[in-house]
Amino acid sequence: MPMGHTATAQAGSGGLTATEHRLANGLRVVLSEDHLTPVAAVCLWYDVGSRHEVKGRTGLAHLFEHLMFQGSGQVKGNGHFELVQGAGGSLNGTTSFERTNYFETMPTHQLELALWLEADRMGSLLAALDEESMENQRDVVKNERRQRYDNVPYGTAFEKLTALAYPEGHPYHHTPIGSMADLDAATLEDARAFFRTYYAPNNAVLSVVGDIDPGETLAWIEKYFGSIPSHDGKQPPRDGTLPDIIGEQLREVVQEEVPARALMAAYRLPHDGTRACDAADLALTVLGGGESSRLHNRLVRRDRTAVAAGFGLLRLAGAPSLGWLDVKTSGGVEVDRIETAVDEELARFAAEGPSPEEMERAQAQLEREWLDRLGTVAGRADELCRYAVLFGDPQLALTAVGRVLDVTADEVREAARAHLRPDNRAVLVYEPVEPADETEDSGDAAQTAGTDAHEGADK
Repeated sequence: MPMGHTATAQAGSGGLTATEHRLANGLRVVLSEDHLTPVAAVCLWYDVGSRHEVKGRTGLAHLFEHLMFQGSGQVKGNGHFELVQGAGGSLNGTTSFERTNYFETMPTHQLELALWLEADRMGSLLAALDEESMENQRDVVKNERRQRYDNVPYGTAFEKLTALAYPEGHPYHHTPIGSMADLDAATLEDARAFFRTYYAPNNAVLSVVGDIDPGETLAWIEKYFGSIPSHDGKQPPRDGTLPDIIGEQLREVVQEEVPARALMAAYRLPHDGTRACDAADLALTVLGGGESSRLHNRLVRRDRTAVAAGFGLLRLAGAPSLGWLDVKTSGGVEVDRIETAVDEELARFAAEGPSPEEMERAQAQLEREWLDRLGTVAGRADELCRYAVLFGDPQLALTAVGRVLDVTADEVREAARAHLRPDNRAVLVYEPVEPADETEDSGDAAQTAGTDAHEGADK
């Protein structure tokens, strides 16, 4: 049987607890009881994302996420969806720079089914992976790229900014969606090698949260996952280290059919899991986190030069995080005017820091977001996996808010002073152009959304 230990409730955890275990094949297991409602969440994180990809094979992690829903040794075709939804559950999967995850929320009495399904595809997906499923999902992913990136206003902004913020050759230079050329180039053998390398129990964390009996749940996990062999061929991701500051302003003007001019920027910020990253998160919340933020008050309410202004944080553990600025202009306002106002507000904040009221509001906002995540069984399962995979300790998920509440106003001001500056950002300026004349349909429209039952890819 697996070895494990039971954690007691930690200070600041709100009374939540989690137990940790490890199977002989290396699978890490985290269990958290919650008997409030008769449901259970299963979450499985594999330690693989787009940062593990190599040049010429971008998008493979995301493509493989789709392939995981195409059948396995004992579950044919779309059977994973059919069985979970037929049992009253919900499910999906997502891909990011740093991980790929799969999750189900089930009525408690159907928990064993979810565990069996996840174990079946971890242990036997290669038995079902063939050219037909490869081509089917390749087309689905390409269509997803068209619908979510290439054919929507501002759709490629994230891709463009990350390519600017992370230099050529950096593991985060490309986004999880991948390029059309690389998706076309991926072969069935590429997919099989990817599975053998990364979809092994010793490269995964399984969390189960909710109305569970820990002993019974652990016995099921050992029964279904315990015989799956480990694999030791994984290479660590390439080093994502970069200087704290970009050192210059990187800039690109994009002329596209968009509704309004826009200013978008990505600032290089501290790595996730650090106190400095928490301080930066608070700074961005004060500056652009909602309608009470400084940028919204300045640009939308006072100057009326923008219809929307926000500032958010993309937390990354293996590379500098990104502060994401997004401002859509009002009427015919020029972007230069917006940029001047943004820089004035950032400079003022770097000099003065947040007021006591702003600190209290920002910390309360981040605390509420933490409570929202841990308040559902699915959200808690995901957070436990996140901290286990990225930081080696799932217990950190239960006390994360305490670290945010411990940050001082001086640390928030210093985070802004050190990072929110013109020589540390990649900038996109969107300039609208008139729509092109209608041309004959190229045939892409035949790729409809109905071909994809799976909608959860995380970019």
